[in-house]
Amino acid sequence: MTPDRPYGDAEVIDASRADPERFAEIYDAHFATVHGYVERRLGRDAADDLTAETFLIAFRQRDGYDLTRDSARPWLYGIATNLVGRHRRTELSRYRMLARTGVDSTVQSHEDRVADRVSAGRLRIEIVRALGRLSKGDRDVVLLMALADLTRDEIATALAIPYGTVGSRLHRARRKLRQALPAVLWSETEDHHTDTPAAARPAAQNQESAHG
Repeated sequence: MTPDRPYGDAEVIDASRADPERFAEIYDAHFATVHGYVERRLGRDAADDLTAETFLIAFRQRDGYDLTRDSARPWLYGIATNLVGRHRRTELSRYRMLARTGVDSTVQSHEDRVADRVSAGRLRIEIVRALGRLSKGDRDVVLLMALADLTRDEIATALAIPYGTVGSRLHRARRKLRQALPAVLWSETEDHHTDTPAAARPAAQNQESAHG
């Protein structure tokens, strides 16, 4: 809830049950960020359709929304992640292409920003390869944290898994990613992202946006 948007997501979704047009406020508030997440995982071509489908599913399922959760972000990212999962081959092909070329011309401006934070090429390629080797469940957790900036609790909500499972998946993914990254790039003291490598977040964003 912000001064520009006086109602929280839960209140809007509740109101939309009687007045469906109110759901447009959820679309307006979250479409761009959910679209960016899907685009970084599957590329621009798939992002428009899958993001639209995410909000269509959310609209149809709004009666089941947990009104105790004011932010709809975990719910929406959970729906989007399930849809991304149906395109696993596309995602893995994307990783292979990025690992091969190290370039995503469609999101070059984002890549440029990432390159400022991590010393470019080889590191990015190694992270892309490492992400491609993760299991779907581990990769979903890592990328929801890296790209959607969700907390562990929000990831648990998004994926409908126990909080402890989020931690175990992060730990397992962290161990595998660490094998591909210099240890110096790992931070143990970063806000709620304690289990995410300092470089994996920008590199994950970069790798995904790398084909964006």
